[in-house]
Amino acid sequence: MWIQYGQALSAYFYDVFVAKFDFWLVFGLVAQLLFTARFLVQWISSERAGQSVVPMAFWFFSIGGGLMTLIYGLAKREPIIIIGQGMATLIYIRNIMLIVKNRGTASKTLDS
Repeated sequence: MWIQYGQALSAYFYDVFVAKFDFWLVFGLVAQLLFTARFLVQWISSERAGQSVVPMAFWFFSIGGGLMTLIYGLAKREPIIIIGQGMATLIYIRNIMLIVKNRGTASKTLDS
């Protein structure tokens, strides 16, 4: 029984990561890595400041990773990704617009 589950799991991962290896898989993985980098940037900035902060770089990583993931979703015809990343990217852009607008006043965003 356990051997069958192991073989089925192995076949699944082979199908997902090896048999379907193409440009879009690499593009999607890079998009996800870029998107994930935003959390590392935010974590490092917060540790340095000694409090929770959201650096400007967080929003740029969000836009970059979000747009790449949106393009991936469009290419793969994935409606959940298209809707989710389309809406999220608008929010990221709006946050940057608000930061730039309020740059002269006290802001909760750190430059980095």
